[in-house]
Parts: sequence; structure tokens; C-alpha cells
Amino acid sequence: MTLKTGLSRVGAFEAALAELGQHRALGDAKSEFTALERAHLPGQLDLFPHLRVRWQVLGVGWSTGGWREVTGQVVRIALVPIGHLFRRLPVGNTGGTNVSAFKPIDIAPELKRLLDIRDQ
Repeated sequence: MTLKTGLSRVGAFEAALAELGQHRALGDAKSEFTALERAHLPGQLDLFPHLRVRWQVLGVGWSTGGWREVTGQVVRIALVPIGHLFRRLPVGNTGGTNVSAFKPIDIAPELKRLLDIRDQ
């Protein structure tokens, strides 16, 4: 998974969502999910972008009949405000149910700088 370099964290988030729209127009659900993983990483640090990505992933799961994803995203949507309130987010997590909702994932140093990650 790569984020576009040379962008701010918000710019990288918006670029990934723009890519999502392109894949959605083509009906390419797998690529939609990949774009959402890219959006989740920079969006995860702020409550509303984080929720925005979660709802989008829920929608992709729903449209593809991925009931495990749908169920997992409903739970994660409920946990997002709590995670932000207590600053207990698994930074680097890609956001899908193929990864534990509580598992942080290592981020390459250049992405850490891009994301301006604060201590958790």
C-alpha cells in the first residue's frame, strides 16, 4: 500500500478518496477497498475523516455481500469515537476486517513524517 508522496496528510486522504470514486465508477470493488485502505491511514488520526472511511468501507462490504466486513465495520464505527476519546487507535492499521481492529501496524518512516503521527 502506498500513499502519494509530496502531499499533506489531508491531501493524501483526499487523493485516496478521489481514487475511490474512480474505482467506484468502474465497478471495481477490490480497487475501491484498496483506495479505502490508503485513505484510512491518513484519515485515522482525525475523528470525522476516520468515520467517513469506515462508512465507505461498510458500503463496499454491503454492495459486495461481504457480511463479515459489514459486521466488522459496524463494530468499528461504534469504537471509533471511543478510540479517539481515549487516544487508543492502532496507528497504521489498514481498517479492514482482514486485520484485528486493535493491531497497530508498522509505518515506514517517510509515511510517519507525512502523517505527522502524534504519540499514542
